[in-house]
Amino acid sequence: MSEDDGPKMRADARRNRARILVAAEEVFATKGASASTEEVASRAGVAIGTVFRHFPTKDDLLRAVMKELLRRLMEELQSLNVDGDPATALFTFFAGMVEQAAAKKTVVDLLAQAGVHVDIAEPVQALRRAIGGLLTRAQQAGAVRQDVQLNEVMALLTSTCQGALSAGWDRRLQHRTTAIVFDGLRSGR
Repeated sequence: MSEDDGPKMRADARRNRARILVAAEEVFATKGASASTEEVASRAGVAIGTVFRHFPTKDDLLRAVMKELLRRLMEELQSLNVDGDPATALFTFFAGMVEQAAAKKTVVDLLAQAGVHVDIAEPVQALRRAIGGLLTRAQQAGAVRQDVQLNEVMALLTSTCQGALSAGWDRRLQHRTTAIVFDGLRSGR
């Protein structure tokens, strides 16, 4: 059974798959890409054969975790673009990304270590467009300077998250750093 079986998959198989993905994200974030699929199965409370039925290789499992993380990010961005306060949504998303990066290794980092190729160009472009939507809304609300461009926001977000990831920033450093970045983005109104 592959991850693309979608609606044909039985309800219990879907639940197992979801449990495996949650467990894999936790295990890989804690132990890195060298963690075993046996550890994932144990954390998920399923037999190793169940893991292999859904994800024949560890690379398949890492790819699926990555896709799930990207899906959740897109949901969050879509929600912020539709329902978020235009003046604060960009800052909320940015701060959340830095916090996540500081708290655990990202799957992108794990994939790089493991040498797993995942084609993420399309999802990254979708994320970029959604972040662009947050930027436009923030500028229209007068919360972000009009001269700030999406490339600059993406560079600030990427570099800040990478710093938090590499150095494991504590909450105080996260808040101080994002406050400085946000001060640079805010309009002077």
